Amino acid sequence: MSPSESSDGEPTRFFRSRAARRDAAVRGTALLALFVALGVGLHAAVPRLFDPTWLRRQVAAFGAFAPLAFVALQAGQVLLAPIPGQVLGGVGGYLFGVVDGTLYSLLGVTLGSTAAFSLARRYGRPYVEGVMRPEALARWDRFLERNGLVGLFVLFLLPTFPDDLLCFVAGLSDLRLRTFLALVVVGRTPSFLAAAYAGQSLAGDRVGSFALVVAALAALSVAVFVLRDRLVSLFADPEPGE
Repeated sequence: MSPSESSDGEPTRFFRSRAARRDAAVRGTALLALFVALGVGLHAAVPRLFDPTWLRRQVAAFGAFAPLAFVALQAGQVLLAPIPGQVLGGVGGYLFGVVDGTLYSLLGVTLGSTAAFSLARRYGRPYVEGVMRPEALARWDRFLERNGLVGLFVLFLLPTFPDDLLCFVAGLSDLRLRTFLALVVVGRTPSFLAAAYAGQSLAGDRVGSFALVVAALAALSVAVFVLRDRLVSLFADPEPGE
């Protein structure tokens, strides 16, 4: 059986058909539109939330606890995934600037990734199957087995891939924790830098820079989401004799 095929002989794919891929893209676009609408609504209802001077003054009132709370939130989203990490990365840039915001995001994500990896390593496959669907786990198992460190690193680089789930999958492999964390930090740094820069641009009223970065990240995210089957297949092992 080819490594890129499932146990029933069919190719391993994220989407079973073009229609499924199209529907997923439509849902993703609708979700993005919802976030934009919520942002516009908040701006109209609570304009102070978009005043960086006021907001930073409120954050400063918490002193050292403000960065700690943000780091904890980034760590928690790896385990619970209620908020995309890049969105929080933008919030970090808005509140703390590019350098500090990126560092706090990376620290939080590193802690959360360590926790996910360690939980999977400690409690094994039954625990991970409770976190993600068994068929998704089997698919990522095969991907990691075929593509190893290089494939894992590429997925951490690309937005929209479920890299938080990959932390659990990596915990089931023979990958060392320190090697895994190096992949996490190096792979996620570019997207967090871009998100923090966008957040800082918004705080500095540089709307053009903010819009440009967000548009680029959104376009890349949609492209990766729609083409993820093809991107993954680039790393698939060739068929015997090829």
